[in-house]
Amino acid sequence: MFYHLFYEHFDINLFKYITFRGFYALITAFFISLLIGPYVINKLKIFQNKQGGYVREDTPDWHQMKKHTPTMGGVMILIVVSLTSLLWCRLDNLYVWLLILTFLSFGLIGFIDDYKKIKDKKGLSSKAKFLMQLSAASIVAFILYTYPKFNTVLYVPFFKNLSIDLGVFYLFWMIFIIVGTSNAVNLTDGLDGLAIGPSLISVATFSIFAYITGNAVLSKYLFIPYIDGSGEITVFLMALLGGGLGFLWFNSFPAEMFMGDGGSLSIGAVLGIASIITKQELILAVVGGIFVVETLSVIAQVAYFRLTGGKRLFKMAPIHHHFELAGLPEPKIVVRVWIISLLLSIIALSTLKIR
Repeated sequence: MFYHLFYEHFDINLFKYITFRGFYALITAFFISLLIGPYVINKLKIFQNKQGGYVREDTPDWHQMKKHTPTMGGVMILIVVSLTSLLWCRLDNLYVWLLILTFLSFGLIGFIDDYKKIKDKKGLSSKAKFLMQLSAASIVAFILYTYPKFNTVLYVPFFKNLSIDLGVFYLFWMIFIIVGTSNAVNLTDGLDGLAIGPSLISVATFSIFAYITGNAVLSKYLFIPYIDGSGEITVFLMALLGGGLGFLWFNSFPAEMFMGDGGSLSIGAVLGIASIITKQELILAVVGGIFVVETLSVIAQVAYFRLTGGKRLFKMAPIHHHFELAGLPEPKIVVRVWIISLLLSIIALSTLKIR
């Protein structure tokens, strides 16, 4: 909105720059979060306490003390980021609308699941939740697949000219990336500040990738594909970064509210679609290495349990609960995960020159 108002109508040159709008989208989202955070926490606390509280299943026993901490904090992120992106993004850019669509659709799925969990302690069935995610991802993938400016080439990092045209199979690839990343972030959400830290680091990393792929000069210099218009999603990602930082203000240990599925599913899905738009899907596995490990720990736990007739590979899965039960304090686990995520981000960004 600001771009069209101040640049196109009043010819204020500053508003045409992605960097300027991106930084101020971050600041706007952060301060809106601080402004409405206490109100959101209070309303969610009243609602949750009326239902007798809620705590995730398959968590250590001492997590019961968190049962009255509001668990639908992702609602605040959805509101803040949507509003901020409408203010600072160019609204004539399809990629921006695709991110908004992905963000809100997966956020709605998570919100419904969170609401049902608090009301009846059951939530959506795994099948219903997966089908809803599959449907939302399919719509987004189809829109992107039919967009004339977009191609179906999968680029391989570390190589200047290695790429594979997946053709129609790129549709299934996109759906897999969006749904997989969404669920991976969701699995990581289990300790105060655990999921939001790596998420913000990943979002910041992809905002850099988005800016470079949308810049013809920089992308050519670094031997990565130039994606016309992709630079604009930097503004959305910066808004998400600001909203996430605002959420972290209240979510840091001891948490005043939890993200819930409404936040984790939406952030994960946005990371997935951002990696697709920027043609950095394979780099996503590096940037989001924490999410990959958390997901693999659950898969390994289930497989080992079935193969051994009831034995456990970890004390509890996802793996962050294993470390909890091993005696590591919650804040120490969280901070170490943040450190690892930061290192993975640096490795991912280094691939820009290793080609």
